[in-house]
Amino acid sequence: MTKLRSKARVKARMGMFFTLPGLIFVIAFMIYPLFTSLYYSFTNYNYVYDVKPIFNGFQNYIAAFQDETFVLTIKNTLVFASTFFVSVMILGLVTALLLFYFKGKDNLYKTLIFMPIVVPLSLAAILFNWIFAENFGLLNFIIGDVFKLTQFTYGWLTNRVTAMGAIVSVTTWSSLGFITILFLAGLQGISGDILEAAKIDGAGTIGTIFKIILPNLRETYVITGIWAILRGLKIYAPPVVMTGGAPGNATRVMYMHIYDNAFEFFEMGYASALGFILSVIVLSISFVNLKINSSKGD
Repeated sequence: MTKLRSKARVKARMGMFFTLPGLIFVIAFMIYPLFTSLYYSFTNYNYVYDVKPIFNGFQNYIAAFQDETFVLTIKNTLVFASTFFVSVMILGLVTALLLFYFKGKDNLYKTLIFMPIVVPLSLAAILFNWIFAENFGLLNFIIGDVFKLTQFTYGWLTNRVTAMGAIVSVTTWSSLGFITILFLAGLQGISGDILEAAKIDGAGTIGTIFKIILPNLRETYVITGIWAILRGLKIYAPPVVMTGGAPGNATRVMYMHIYDNAFEFFEMGYASALGFILSVIVLSISFVNLKINSSKGD
């Protein structure tokens, strides 16, 4: 018994030894920054000019909701996130269903669809910036020079509505492959016996999709939904690269405002408060998505 306990202690110590580097990493780069920024959010702290943070209670949070630019960035972020969520979820599900039903060269199609996910989002934004450019863009070239419809050429990135649509399009294009793979994994997890039984009972393709397949993807909806929500609310690179927040702050999102306050104006206390407000919004919407899909399951 003593030997067994001794071996157990050795195994426990070895386990702690091997997990220690990961634990140090988590503490140094996740837990410590989290609690430090939480403390800063209750202080007035310009880390260039101030010697140390000065506690000011909830003043940063109150100032945030009195900041018209920040309130506008919340609206822009929610508009972007909701549009992106709907588009990527629908397109991902439809694409996965097509791959699931029309097999054959589906591995080639999977590769082609998944390829954009390996392209850095900032690089994809540069590519789409060229596509949507007003004077030399590919889209206006095709519309105006190829199809001779010059009246339909447009400044896609200088209009308040189409600029946000352009940012949604590049993010959807970049994310579609990952969402499709998630939905495809969910489809392949559905028992073949259920699908075969539906076929024997005379259920057509449409009936099988709406009565069998879609209800059995509840867990997939939760995973893909939370991922899409996080992707949408934490958007940063496309609006920075493509529009810089223009025209007139119409595409300025929360991450841009947080970054500018932290690293352009050096207001780390105020920026930390903005970051925690964004975190609350992300957690709240993710929780609502989880509860909706859980209630559907019940």
